[in-house]
Amino acid sequence: MSALPNDLTSTAGFVVSDVSGKVVGRVECPMYGTTPNVPDALAVRAGRFSRHRHLVPADTIREINAPGRVIELRVAREAIRRFL
Repeated sequence: MSALPNDLTSTAGFVVSDVSGKVVGRVECPMYGTTPNVPDALAVRAGRFSRHRHLVPADTIREINAPGRVIELRVAREAIRRFL
């Protein structure tokens, strides 16, 4: 499956892994920026009790595996920005 921005609208709960296969966290929700109807990033929570989230831009997504509910990234975990 391709990582089109339209695919991001139904990815809440998907597991996100970096380029080496390490788990970054779970998708909390899509984030909208440039246009109100098309998400261009994902908010990913690192752990159940973690307050910090990662901002995963749509262009860093390599593949979305809908049946497995996994999103694979093109970048390492250290390249993803964190926010509150």
